[in-house]
Amino acid sequence: MRVRTLADQPNGRNINWQCGSLHLETLQRAVLETKADLGVALDGDADRALFVSTDGRIVNGDGVLWAASRSMQQHGTLTGGAVVGTVMSNLGLELALARDGLKLLRTSVGDKYVWEEMQRSGVNLGGEPSGHIIFRDLATAGDGLLTALEVLRLMAEQQCSLGELVEGLEVFPQMIRNIRVREKIPLESLPRVQEEIEAGQKRLGSSGRILVRYSGTEPLARVMVEGAAASDVEQVGAAIAKALEGSLGLG
Repeated sequence: MRVRTLADQPNGRNINWQCGSLHLETLQRAVLETKADLGVALDGDADRALFVSTDGRIVNGDGVLWAASRSMQQHGTLTGGAVVGTVMSNLGLELALARDGLKLLRTSVGDKYVWEEMQRSGVNLGGEPSGHIIFRDLATAGDGLLTALEVLRLMAEQQCSLGELVEGLEVFPQMIRNIRVREKIPLESLPRVQEEIEAGQKRLGSSGRILVRYSGTEPLARVMVEGAAASDVEQVGAAIAKALEGSLGLG
């Protein structure tokens, strides 16, 4: 087996710079150029991992949760009848788990909230799309190297490629837009925003999801829209973002 490393020359200033789990383009090109079986991207402190399949497709934390849950359920080691994700977990994961009789328990963004819900609900698998995955039987926090080893183990166990490992997971088109704000006015007090959210949810129907929230660490409002049709997702997201900008005096 040959292993090729990228962006492995730290100088104290280039952490996450155009590389790793925040910038997957270089890894995607390398996987395609070398016809590699798998690409693994870690973030600066290696507590999360994202993957690239041999055809250049990105597999994020939702894909890892889907693959791991199927294996654990088959072996009778999945506890709690559920997987813990966050409000950012793709609707496709929730629907795929439901087909297997499993629930997706959503928490606020942050692996600490995932861990708290896992403890509360007796679930031993949880994580975030960003690549924080917690295998409670193995560790109490996300570990990118551990996640990579588990993915490799699953591929070896099932004798399949990464793409085959995540078959059955239909990732819904998702749009995320960040809007810089001067102050975090309660969203429920912004009628134009609420109107667009309601109209957008009606347009998307049961196959769509809208989340509008303020960042907990930055002066940003975040708009996330998911749906079956990419065009609907973009238009609904753009309308909500415009309403936010207008309501906050930025548009």
